[in-house]
Amino acid sequence: MKLSLRATILASFIALFSSFGFGTGLFLGPNDSFAAGKGTGLPLPRFVSLRANEVNMRAGPSVRYPVEWVYKRNRLPVEIIAEFDTWRKIRDSQGGQGWVHKSMLSATRTFISVGKVRTLRAKADTSSAAVAKVEPNVVGRILECPLEMLWCRVVSQGYEGWLRRGEFWGVYRDEKIK
Repeated sequence: MKLSLRATILASFIALFSSFGFGTGLFLGPNDSFAAGKGTGLPLPRFVSLRANEVNMRAGPSVRYPVEWVYKRNRLPVEIIAEFDTWRKIRDSQGGQGWVHKSMLSATRTFISVGKVRTLRAKADTSSAAVAKVEPNVVGRILECPLEMLWCRVVSQGYEGWLRRGEFWGVYRDEKIK
């Protein structure tokens, strides 16, 4: 009988401390490391995009951590570099890093053009006809990136065509997207 009472008290004690965040990662330090794939088992790093027009990036994996940055651009590509429970540590194209709740992320593959004005081509060839010019920092959607090619088929501002992988951020050099 005493063992049962002790087990009940212990279970209540654990439940009480869990409700305050102990053992849930709410009080981890900003330099604590997080195991790769702990949240989903999907490969890390990987690209995703922001799901909303306003997304808070926090200092740590909980709403108890301060907001360090507010993204105000739906579909912006980001790279997941770590996972903890329902939180994803992301990196943006400028190198900024922080934690975002998984509900604010989408598997839709997007890109952001980098550097200078780029030419969207009708075919995956530098001598192919120009479809449109893509200004720096324009966000678009990636349709496909064949593994054997240095080009990806994309849609940007209503125009569909091909961009070289080095002309935008949001895909890995050896990644295939279909």
